[in-house]
Amino acid sequence: MTDLIAPTVLRARDVSVHYEEGGNSIQVLSGVNLEVCRGEMVAIIGASGSGKSTLLHALGLLDKPNTGSIEVNGTQTESLNESERSQLRNKVLGFVYQFHHLLAEFDALDNVAMPLIVRRMKRKDAREQAQQILEQVGLSQRVHHYPGQLSGGERQRVALARALVTRPACVLADEPTGNLDRYTAEGMFELLSRVNEEFGTAFVIVTHDQALASLAHRQLVMDKGFLTQEIKTDRRS
Repeated sequence: MTDLIAPTVLRARDVSVHYEEGGNSIQVLSGVNLEVCRGEMVAIIGASGSGKSTLLHALGLLDKPNTGSIEVNGTQTESLNESERSQLRNKVLGFVYQFHHLLAEFDALDNVAMPLIVRRMKRKDAREQAQQILEQVGLSQRVHHYPGQLSGGERQRVALARALVTRPACVLADEPTGNLDRYTAEGMFELLSRVNEEFGTAFVIVTHDQALASLAHRQLVMDKGFLTQEIKTDRRS
């Protein structure tokens, strides 16, 4: 974990996003409000094109909304410059995507260590931390294998380890099981749930997979740029 994690790790207030196309304004997000608390798992579901990934990019400080505000771990981000946004993103957030985006020329250990090396941590220390995380996601025997030598499920576990190695307050996951077969996806479901419980890491997961969404504490339905419905689960009493 980071040294200090706010009770609310992510907050979106009246976030709207639009873009111009052929002289027309296309509305992608419309006045979205969302709070994610420490240790909470939130799933965002909805049809393709409903704005789910756009919201995730805004929450992750990858894109700026046209209106509204994003707060990350207690820090208001509207006035931050790109360098400050990048530093906050690297310190507080982790990312997992449908495709693993691992670096083919590095083994699993160095792929996971990379975010720490970017922080200017000594390579030896970064690799030690990466080794620990890889063991926790069940890859202790695969640390020196390259992405091309790993199965799809193993590559996604490496990607998750990379997201977790900085001890983020929140991991943002965009269709993390979308490229996996059902059996492998179910293993990933179990791992995400265990990481959430054991590490206390918050997750915001965009997914079409109802089985994955059902693991979350809350499911939020996005429709045409609006968060229209909240479905609470009984995962926890």
